[in-house]
Amino acid sequence: MSPGATEALTSGALPITFSDVLAAESRLRPHLATTPLRHYDELDALVGHGIRVHVKHENHHPTQSFKIRNGLNAILGRTLEQRGRGLIGASTGNHGQGIAYGGRLTGTPVSICVPIGNNPGKNAAIRALGAELIEVGETYDVTVRECARIGAERGLVLAHSTNDPLVIAGAATMTLEIVQQEPELDVLVIALGGGSQSVGALAVAAARRPSLRIYAVGATGAAAQYESWKRGEKLERQPIATFAEGIATGSAYDLTFDALRAGLSGFVTVTDVEMYAAVRDLIRITHNLPEGAGAAGLAGLRTLAPELAGLRVGIVICGGNLSERDLRIALG
Repeated sequence: MSPGATEALTSGALPITFSDVLAAESRLRPHLATTPLRHYDELDALVGHGIRVHVKHENHHPTQSFKIRNGLNAILGRTLEQRGRGLIGASTGNHGQGIAYGGRLTGTPVSICVPIGNNPGKNAAIRALGAELIEVGETYDVTVRECARIGAERGLVLAHSTNDPLVIAGAATMTLEIVQQEPELDVLVIALGGGSQSVGALAVAAARRPSLRIYAVGATGAAAQYESWKRGEKLERQPIATFAEGIATGSAYDLTFDALRAGLSGFVTVTDVEMYAAVRDLIRITHNLPEGAGAAGLAGLRTLAPELAGLRVGIVICGGNLSERDLRIALG
């Protein structure tokens, strides 16, 4: 088990400061409502071990994902000159929607690169928000590289989904809300793709709640981040085979790797079968629709439950943009 958030702060591993988080909160507050943090007795019974489960409903944002925090802060934190040039980002959908939403709000031109064969619903949502959609790359890692190339050729400002302090600070505002809503929370269990949610949580915990333990959940079929964390070395271009686009990551990232290594209290992976079951359970109990990554927290908590017995644990429905195909499989 890695040290906690306080150690991450003292080691200098965090890529943002708490002042960055407060600045992001100030930018976002006029545009985004606080999302609910709710308790469901049935979830307590499902997880067992005397755990009290709190659910952060980031699926209640206008784009149904926490990444509206990331994308909107990535635009509002930029200069007018940078906005005038236009922003470009690579995404499997939710980061792209967040940037596109910010682009429409501020009149900033936005281009989003997505993998070929990406979730059609997410593609349609990006286009509906007025962004240019570019389908390129067979995998997300290839899409990221092509996005950087296209951005450089066009002179656009790159808004990376992870390697951007503004993105991470935006994500951190979620945990700032959580610790204000439930000051006695012991643990947060968070889906981890690039790591903006988890590293944002570590930054807030270090400043406001050093006792808060952060656990990450990855997909067994996209284990690059988990293996990187476990081995202590950044892996790249690893295989990806999961329906959970939000955590379908084949590489570790420079800006989040050190903080994750220093600060996470634990890291588990879950299978697609376990995430589909969690989608089904969350629909039944909370009457909310989570996507695969949005259900990963519950799936991971069920694995971690014996270790977290008797604690107050937060999970996050970080996204609700599940495809019709995957909904049918989940309810199957």
